[in-house]
Amino acid sequence: MIFPRFRRGARSYTISALYGTIVAQARMPCFYQDYAVPDTVNGRFDVIVLHLAPVLDRIALGPSLGDLGQGLFDHFWRDMDHNLREMGVGDLSVPKRMRGLGEAFYGRAGVYRAALAEDDPRALMEALDRNIYASAPGGVPGRLAAYMREMVRDLADQEAGALAAGRLRFPDPHAISADDEVRA
Repeated sequence: MIFPRFRRGARSYTISALYGTIVAQARMPCFYQDYAVPDTVNGRFDVIVLHLAPVLDRIALGPSLGDLGQGLFDHFWRDMDHNLREMGVGDLSVPKRMRGLGEAFYGRAGVYRAALAEDDPRALMEALDRNIYASAPGGVPGRLAAYMREMVRDLADQEAGALAAGRLRFPDPHAISADDEVRA
């Protein structure tokens, strides 16, 4: 390639755009109000993972998007490191905390992937209940499961070219109603 420096900048912009879309979606107040996800550091991490893991899975399906997926994944971990330091976690404690976050990410991503593959809609509801609502009674795992299934369907319909250009869309979480829970 003649101008690799320019390509890196474009890919960096794409990664930032995708990650920004994921974080903006995860910060929507309705997840913490209507979906009753605990509005805590852990709750916010969980909602980011809930969005990031399926996006990474979708990117992995596009053979031309492999480096984009790795870049997005790396950007996420740099952001987690930055956030820990910003919260006042000391330099010596950051690696231990990052290991814990890594275990949480891989655990949740694997459980959600397996639950989404099952025919029984209760599998995803139970996974969300264990991972997100364990410390917060009164959650609505059925509604969150319906949202997550809609998100995965929507991601499957998004073209690789759009993702490569940094365009990502998520369903409107307000549009998922209590009626959708039954069909989750």
